[in-house]
Amino acid sequence: MPNWLLPEYVEDILPAEALHIEAIRRRIIDALYVHGYQLVSPPLLEFEKSLLTGSGSDMDLHMFKVVDQLSGRTMGLRADMTPQVARIDAHLLNCDGVTRLCYANSVLHTMPSALTCTREPIQVGAELYGHVGLESDIEIQQLMLQCLSIAGINKIHLDLGHVAVFRGLICNDNVSAELESELFSVLQAKDVARLKALCDESSKNLSERTRQALILLPELYGDRTVLTNARKLLPDYPAITNALDTLEAVEKELSSLVNSIAFDLADLRGYHYHSGMVFAAYAKGSSNAIALGGRYDDIGKAFGRARPATGFSMDLRDLSRLIQPAAYPKGIVAPYDTNDESLQDKIKQLRAAGQIVIVELPGCTTEANSFSCDRQLIHENEVWIVVEI
Repeated sequence: MPNWLLPEYVEDILPAEALHIEAIRRRIIDALYVHGYQLVSPPLLEFEKSLLTGSGSDMDLHMFKVVDQLSGRTMGLRADMTPQVARIDAHLLNCDGVTRLCYANSVLHTMPSALTCTREPIQVGAELYGHVGLESDIEIQQLMLQCLSIAGINKIHLDLGHVAVFRGLICNDNVSAELESELFSVLQAKDVARLKALCDESSKNLSERTRQALILLPELYGDRTVLTNARKLLPDYPAITNALDTLEAVEKELSSLVNSIAFDLADLRGYHYHSGMVFAAYAKGSSNAIALGGRYDDIGKAFGRARPATGFSMDLRDLSRLIQPAAYPKGIVAPYDTNDESLQDKIKQLRAAGQIVIVELPGCTTEANSFSCDRQLIHENEVWIVVEI
C-alpha cells in the first residue's frame, strides 16, 4: 500500500475548502464572542478517565486511546469537547453564577458517525453553565440557529425531544438497569416490533399503563399535535407534564426562526449524557443532523462541582459541504526588490487591506506561484500601482 494513502474517513482539506471552513469558523466565533461566550481551547490529549468522567462515558467506544510514555497511564484523544469544557468550568474557572464558554477545534472518532462523515470533525459549539431555567435552553437554541444562518444555512428543520418523557415512564416501575438499557436501544432504533415483544416479556417489571405508553412513544413524532396527543395518551406524571410544557414553550419561541419544527418523544440520543431537552437541526442536502445539543445538568459533579448546563455543537466540515465554497481569491504579483522602500511600503499597505500579495522570488515566474494572480504591481510615474495582468 502506498505510504501516502490516508486511513478511511480521514482526508486532507485543500486550500479553497480550508479557507471556506476558516471563514465560517471566524464568523461563528465572532458571533459567540459578542453574546458573551468566552473562547477556550482544551488539549487534544487527556487521561482517559477525565474524558470519560460523568456524562462523557458515552464516548468510550468513539475515543482513540494511547499509553502515556511518562506515566504509563491510558490517555485518550478527545471525541467530544463538552466534557473538557465542563471540567474547565467546574475545576479551573470555578465561577459563581452563569458561565458562557465556546470552542472550535478538531476531535477524533474511532468510527464515522455516518457513511458521509469524517472521523476528524472540526467541532464548534457553545455551553452555558449555572442556569437551570427554560430561558437558557432558548438562548442556546436561538444562538445555534443564528450560527447556522451566519454560516449560510437558513432553511432549517428543528427536531425537539425530551429524555424526561422516557425516564418519567420507567422511574415509576421496578425497572432494572438491564431492562432500561434494552428499552433504550430498541427505542433509539425505532424497532416497534422488538419494543412490543420486550414490553410483553417484561410484564412483571412494567405496569400495563407503562407498557402501553412505551409502545406509543415511536408514534409520537410530528408537528405540535404530537404534544396534544401525548397529553391525552401518556400517563399524567409530573416529569412528563413538565417535559411537554417545556417543549411547547420552546416551540413558541423558535417557530418564527425555522422553516419547520417536529417533536420526537422517542429520541433518546445521548440518553446517558443528557438530562432534559434534546434538539437537532437539519438542512437540505444532509441526511444527518448538522447541529446537535441539549441539557445535561450535573455534568461537572465528577469534577467537584455539579452545575446545570445546556449547549450545542456542530461540525464545520459538514457545514462547509452544504455551501459551495468560492474559488480561492487571486492575488497580486510583486517584483522582488528588498532595497526599494517604496515597493515594500506598497506591499505592506496592500496586505494590511486584506489583499494577497505574492513576491516573485528570483528565478521563478508568476506561473510557478501556488496562488494564481490576476494583477501585478508595476512602477509607473515614480509610484507603484496595481494593474490587471
